Amino acid sequence: MPDSHRSGESVDPKLLEILVCPLTKATLEYDRVKQELISRSAKLAYPIRDGIPIMLPEEARKLD
Repeated sequence: MPDSHRSGESVDPKLLEILVCPLTKATLEYDRVKQELISRSAKLAYPIRDGIPIMLPEEARKLD
C-alpha cells in the first residue's frame, strides 16, 4: 500500500492549526516550498521531515 503522505510532503492542516512555537507559544507560518514552520517571534524555522514537524529549537534554523 503506497504512502500518500510521502508523495505530497504535506502536513495535516488540523495539526498546523494547533501547533505553536515551543519557545514563544506564537502561531507558526507554514512554508510549503521549504517544508518549514516559521516562528517570526522566535526568528526560527522548524523543519518538516517526511510530513512530521520537528518542533525542537536545537533543530530549527535561525532566521535573519
